[in-house]
Amino acid sequence: MKILLVCAGGMSTSILMKKMEKYWNDQGQDLTIKAVGMSEYQDVYQDFDIILLGPQVSYRLKEIKENTGLPAETISSLDYAIADCPKIMKLAEKLYAEK
Repeated sequence: MKILLVCAGGMSTSILMKKMEKYWNDQGQDLTIKAVGMSEYQDVYQDFDIILLGPQVSYRLKEIKENTGLPAETISSLDYAIADCPKIMKLAEKLYAEK
């Protein structure tokens, strides 16, 4: 699965990205993940299966779905804040099934 994480500037999702990579690896799952800011997602989305948004850019969800045509969803504020990787993984798998 190839996941694109999008947030305002790419910084907070970089922290989450590292935790997700470790969790997926520990679960034996194959994962490619990249964290970018809003200004970058249009340059790279073609290489990904799904898009997960940080809560701070949730208001851009509709726009991102329309611009990319990819399954996309916002990570809940709590799951994002505490890096609840099991819940985020379930969300990612649900979106991947829609692809």
